[in-house]
Amino acid sequence: MTQISEKEAKSGIDKVVRALQKDGSAKKELGRLNKVTNILGYGSPSPGSLAVRFNASFQKGGMGRSAVPLPFGLGQSNESEGRGTMVGQVKAAIDMKTGKVTSCSVFRDLGYGRAFNLKV
Repeated sequence: MTQISEKEAKSGIDKVVRALQKDGSAKKELGRLNKVTNILGYGSPSPGSLAVRFNASFQKGGMGRSAVPLPFGLGQSNESEGRGTMVGQVKAAIDMKTGKVTSCSVFRDLGYGRAFNLKV
């Protein structure tokens, strides 16, 4: 069992976030990853691998803007509201030597809904 520092875990989480933001199927299925909300845990289950688990906020469709009409026919407002956001739990494994994400799953609805598996 190897000790993992918080810095190593943050770097691993950043790699997973970048992989999810780049992947087209992840964007289509989950939406755009906005931010990491909570880090739930990290560690090294086997030598040379880093496991991380965190909650992330995804936003899909409509850019979270409301289409409230403005008075006097001036168009629509561009107000931000929390529409289309979903928080999913991300569970990922990273190879510490190469820095590559070896597996990544995103669980929606606290694990009771469907899961999305990132193709690596």
